[in-house]
Amino acid sequence: MSGDCQDKVALVTGGASGIGRASALALARAGATVMIADLDHAGCEQTARLIHDAGGTAAVHGVNVAEEDSVERLVRETVNTFGRLDLAFNNAGIGGAMGKTADYPSEDWHRVLAVNLTGVWYCMKHEIRHMLEFGGGAIVNTASIAGLIGMSGAPAYVAAKHGVIGLTKNAALEYAKQNIRVNAVCPGGVRTGMTEGADKAMPGFLDKLAKLEPMGRVAEPEEIASAVVWLLSDGASFMTGHALAVDGGYVAR
Repeated sequence: MSGDCQDKVALVTGGASGIGRASALALARAGATVMIADLDHAGCEQTARLIHDAGGTAAVHGVNVAEEDSVERLVRETVNTFGRLDLAFNNAGIGGAMGKTADYPSEDWHRVLAVNLTGVWYCMKHEIRHMLEFGGGAIVNTASIAGLIGMSGAPAYVAAKHGVIGLTKNAALEYAKQNIRVNAVCPGGVRTGMTEGADKAMPGFLDKLAKLEPMGRVAEPEEIASAVVWLLSDGASFMTGHALAVDGGYVAR
């Protein structure tokens, strides 16, 4: 997949690493100016340097997507810095603890929902307000195959990602006639800092993920980024309210 984002301003949360970094780089290659946001400021700076070294334009801003004031400042700063907001990839998220539903810690439940679902809503809330001022835009939210199916032992993550897809569909319907498209990307297993960290804690984790995939491997972040850029580009101009599985065939079974 590919797409042209020439002369567009894009905002990427969770842009310090993994899918967020790969997507920020891909958006820059597609012609977009990129605001990179994350709690990890050093990681954001590194992403920005990679963009600058390749001849692109980027800026960085810290954000905690679980706090609405922080999100509002991020979106306002993006518009103040670059003059507008055309594209947004709401990607920041956490994995959370594992545990069965009846045993799941309440603190972990609220944290996962705050970041992975409420954080997406905060981002959309403020992004859409500015996009309406500028005549439209496109948004992609990171869901997961866990938003399409159940996964035993991850009740908070599954609930949050199902919620992201529902929120995506709802906003898509609400703003379709105002030239704002809203879609979600649903990755399967991906080699990121999060999954590599899990592999260190639980040796063999990535191999197990690969064996679950019909393709027999996990994705690289750039493969998810390719889909994200296409969904944000005019190449997907008649697509809204869709949850796109980029999962090596996992949910096709």
